[in-house]
Amino acid sequence: MADRYFSFELTGFSSDNFDYVGQRTTGSQAGHFAITGPGWRGDLPPEVRAVRPAPTPWVLVLGRTLVDGTSDLPNVRALQPQYRLTPLSLWDKPEAAVPERREVYAPAEMTADPLGPWKTLNAMLAENPPPPQHALVLRHFARIGIGPGLDVEAQPDVVKHALTRAAAAGMALLQQQFLSGSWATIVNGWRYPPPEEGRFGDDFLRRAADQSLAGIAANDPAEAVYLVNFEDGDGAQLSPDGRYELRLPGGNLPPVDAFWSLSAYTAPDMNLIPSPARRYSVGNRTPGLSRDSDGGLTIYLQPESPGAGREANWLPTSAQQPWFVILRLYRPHASVVEARWECPGITRVA
Repeated sequence: MADRYFSFELTGFSSDNFDYVGQRTTGSQAGHFAITGPGWRGDLPPEVRAVRPAPTPWVLVLGRTLVDGTSDLPNVRALQPQYRLTPLSLWDKPEAAVPERREVYAPAEMTADPLGPWKTLNAMLAENPPPPQHALVLRHFARIGIGPGLDVEAQPDVVKHALTRAAAAGMALLQQQFLSGSWATIVNGWRYPPPEEGRFGDDFLRRAADQSLAGIAANDPAEAVYLVNFEDGDGAQLSPDGRYELRLPGGNLPPVDAFWSLSAYTAPDMNLIPSPARRYSVGNRTPGLSRDSDGGLTIYLQPESPGAGREANWLPTSAQQPWFVILRLYRPHASVVEARWECPGITRVA
């Protein structure tokens, strides 16, 4: 992989990470890595290196490969066919066809089945049993039909109605938790994640809100830190009718060993802001950035173009809806992870 950033984030079915394969953890040379389930015992081929055992039978492998612009796409496409998942039983048989599996559980949408989320949960608990320390919690849940092998449809109507309400109320609770910032260290409006980000364990509320609601899984801070910001340096919410600047001094640029980027999102749906200019991020890899006299950067956050000579430093924002930004720092220095590097606040200029 030479000096190209790449990582394979290995996540259990609880959304907690258990290991990584990538530039930071295993290096850039070629390699073979064994992903094994809980309790697996056996011998690996000598050229295969084991990662930490997965805590659940099912895992998510989330791969990222840096693409340095459109001209770099052919290079990445040449690398991707070399990423292979091979059952150990077919190891050293390169021509063998990996069997496909299609009997994948299809979750029911709440609009079609109000009890669908609970049926999905029961099915997944059966496939991926929780750790032993959750036995007491599971005994309580079993009284309302929640648990591996249980049937919520067999519950009395009053319980089924309550479960339907609970699913809707629970989602609102998760959104409140995520937006509150109570989980973060706040510096100049930027929310620095806690050290346990990506591995919240038995802290169910924070795990669900910070890892599942916003993106299924969250990176370990050593791999990447996402700084979220909903307000300017004066503490006012970022407004659709405002124009803002983020000034990064030359001696205080984001300290990373890989790359950093800033993106903007509409607050109600947490989606990228539609941009006729097809601009969705500004970062250290953005071509044509205009530098300040001290070598720093000024990023312009506003719906309309800031004018000729400034567009390379322009991140379009929403003119209709409240919005927020995320500063992503990949392979951040310890000063970022420990919230000692202080990202400057966002300044409203109009």
